Amino acid sequence: MRAALLMLVAAGLASAQGVQELVTQGAEVYAKSCATGYCHGVKGAVGGAPRLASRGFDETYIMTVTRMGVKGTAMQAFGTILPRRDLMAVVAYVATLNGIATPNLGRGMPAAEAPRRLLPADAAKGRELFFEAVRGFARCSTCHALDGLGIAITTPIANIPASVAALRELATPAVKTATGQGESFPALVLTQGARETKVYDLTLPPPVMRVFPPGALKIADGSAWKHSSVIASYRDAELASILSFLKAVAVPAP
Repeated sequence: MRAALLMLVAAGLASAQGVQELVTQGAEVYAKSCATGYCHGVKGAVGGAPRLASRGFDETYIMTVTRMGVKGTAMQAFGTILPRRDLMAVVAYVATLNGIATPNLGRGMPAAEAPRRLLPADAAKGRELFFEAVRGFARCSTCHALDGLGIAITTPIANIPASVAALRELATPAVKTATGQGESFPALVLTQGARETKVYDLTLPPPVMRVFPPGALKIADGSAWKHSSVIASYRDAELASILSFLKAVAVPAP
């Protein structure tokens, strides 16, 4: 009887440990893919998007919104972006921000994360630099999604610069100049139609999504905005590692 009780206690501890590991992983995924100035704040605080912490959300709601996104907003459908364990992990983490101490979604998940693809040492280092949360908005993943993490502000990375110098001087033909309502700024155009014009304002990192009435903005080709202005925090050796990572995982253009 005592042996059976000890086995049940041990199983419960193992399960609790697995959930905690999942929540810890979720906090990391959240920091890299959700906590940006134009999305949610650190630890679920308010940012450009609404506050997530202490909202009374249940796990079903959190999973639905995270997996399917919110139509008409910048909230992406992460069910098509994140690996399954990362998705479950970030849902479990947001659940804890809403007072759910032991998320049920964590039960039955493996305690250890399934191994990611094997990368050469320099590419693996580049991956960490690409998503490095301590850089704040000066990290590549502020605007780019790759290898299951990050924010897809721009189109997927397909054409890899040949050198660090080329990366710093990367041409950005998709960046336009938007003028209207007494201001002019560099912009990535999301939609420009009869109902509204939606753009990302690149004046300062992170990019800010802005919506204007139809005809309120003039969009012109070209801009003084430079890619080098947003990667200034990286040294050349670090950018070389990031290029190794890009070459290892980015899907080349057809």
